[in-house]
Amino acid sequence: QVQLVESGGGLVQPGGSLRLTCAASGSGFVYNAVGWFRQAPGNEREFVAVISYSGGRTLYGESAKGRFTISQDNAKNMIHLEINNLKPADTAVYLCAARTGLGVASQEGLYDYWGQGIKVTVSS
Repeated sequence: QVQLVESGGGLVQPGGSLRLTCAASGSGFVYNAVGWFRQAPGNEREFVAVISYSGGRTLYGESAKGRFTISQDNAKNMIHLEINNLKPADTAVYLCAARTGLGVASQEGLYDYWGQGIKVTVSS
């Protein structure tokens, strides 16, 4: 089984940048991809990005294209999400999720393990 812990969130100013980290761990764990989702207050959870463990293939949600970059360090089992030119609309709880099935996916139901989430607040 996989345990996921997010870090790097907090309060940032509009126009700034932020780097979130998802640390994956566990005894005998295995996963094929890790994705990022976000959920703003009163809104449904939204797919942000995903990266495959082998090969580093990436997919981005429409709202994330351009300002968001997902990357990984497989030796450390860490996955990062960089957000540039932050906007107030980026304010949300950001969650990472691991998928054990084959391929990358944007649907919540295709992910097997979830972190508890971390808050990102963009305000001046």
